[in-house]
Amino acid sequence: MLAQDDDRYPGGARGVPADQALVRRANLSLVLRHLDEHGPRSRTALAAETGLNKTTVTSLVNELQARGLVKEIGPQHAGSVGRPGLALALDGARVAALGLEVNVDYIAAFAVDLASRVLLDWRVSFDAMCAAPARSLDELATIATKAMGELAALGVKVAGITVAVPGLIDTPTGTVVVAPNLRWYGVKVAERLAAPDVAPGVPVSVANDANLAALAEYTIGVAAGTRDLVYLTGEVGVGGGVITGGRLLSGADGFAGEVGHVMVDPAGERCGCGRTGCWETKVGLAALVRMVIPDRAYGLPGGVVRDPEERLAEIEMRRAAGDPRVDEAVAEVGRWLGRGAATLVHLFNPRVIVLGGYFARLAGRLIPMAQAELDHLGMAGPTGRCSFAASGLGFGAASRGAAGVVLTRVLSDPTMISL
Repeated sequence: MLAQDDDRYPGGARGVPADQALVRRANLSLVLRHLDEHGPRSRTALAAETGLNKTTVTSLVNELQARGLVKEIGPQHAGSVGRPGLALALDGARVAALGLEVNVDYIAAFAVDLASRVLLDWRVSFDAMCAAPARSLDELATIATKAMGELAALGVKVAGITVAVPGLIDTPTGTVVVAPNLRWYGVKVAERLAAPDVAPGVPVSVANDANLAALAEYTIGVAAGTRDLVYLTGEVGVGGGVITGGRLLSGADGFAGEVGHVMVDPAGERCGCGRTGCWETKVGLAALVRMVIPDRAYGLPGGVVRDPEERLAEIEMRRAAGDPRVDEAVAEVGRWLGRGAATLVHLFNPRVIVLGGYFARLAGRLIPMAQAELDHLGMAGPTGRCSFAASGLGFGAASRGAAGVVLTRVLSDPTMISL
C-alpha cells in the first residue's frame, strides 16, 4: 500500500518521512499500472482500489494527463445510484517504445505505443558477421535514425530505446563485452546511439537478445504467464533466456543463459567463441545451413546477404525437390536439441521450453525428435512435466521484448515522460 493521506509517507507509515518526489513517482506508477492491468476506471474507483485518497488520485491523474499518458474516455456506469464518473484509460498514443535488434544477418526495429499498438515493425538484411563492428554500429544507427524520424512524423515521442544483441552485455554502460558470432568485443552500443546525430536525450539500454525474447514470451507469447520457462533463440547462435518463478534469471553479472556455449562434443566443430563442440555448433541455424547447403554457409566471403527466412525458404525448396540431406540434417538437429534440453531441464526444471527463430519454423519436425531424446536422457520426473512449444513471435521476439522493457520503465516511472 502506498501513501494514502499524505505523500510524505510511503505505505501509510506514519512518522517515517520520505522524499516527496520519490513517493509521488511511486504513486503515479501505481495509478498508471492499475489502469494498464485492470482497464478503464473512474477516479472514485481508482481511489477505492489503490487505497489512495480521492484528492491524491485527482492530482495524480491531472499530472498523468499532462504527460500524455492517461485520457478520459467517457462516463463509466458502475451500477450505483447517482451521476456516473468519467472513466480514465491509458492514452500513450504520443509515447513510443523502440526496440532494436542486431543479429548475424539482420537488424530489426519494432515500436509500440503505451497501449501496445504496433507503430513499426522492420527487419533489414545485413551481414554483421562479416562487417567490422564500426560498420555494424553505423548501420544500426542509420536504422535507429530512420525509425525515430518515422515516429516523429506520427507525432510520437520516443520514451526510450533498448537494443537486443546476441552476447554478454555490461548493462550499466550499454557495452557489448563479447558477442562471438558478431565478432564484437567491447563495443559501446549505447554510446553510439545516444550521439547527437541519432537519439540525443533518449535513454538507451542494451540487453541480451535471448533474455529479451524470453520476457516477450512470458508476457505475450505462446507460454504467457508460465512462471518457469526456458526460451531458445534458434538463430545462427543459440542463446537461452530463463524465467524462473516469474522472474528473469540474470546471474551475478547478468550473463546467465549462455546455453549455446555449453560444450557437448569435444570432437565437434569449432565455435565462434573460439572453443570446440559448443551446443550451438550442433543446433544453430549455421549448423543446419552447413549440413544442407555447405557452399552457402555462414561466414564465407563474397556471399549474398540473406535474411534467415530466405535461407529457410531455400532449404524447404531443396526438401520439396527431394534433397535427402534436408530431413537428415533436421533429424540431427532435433536429436542434439533434445540432448541439450535434457541438461536445461535438469538445471532449471521448466514447464515449457519455447523454441524461437528457425526452431519455431521447423517445429513440426524438430519437436518429435527433440522430445524423444529428452524423454530418453532425462530423469522421469522433471522431463515428464516439461514440453516444447513453438514461439509465435518468430524472429521478432527479441525486438518486441526490447520495446516491452521500455514500456515497463515508463509504467514504473511516468516522470521520464516530460510535461
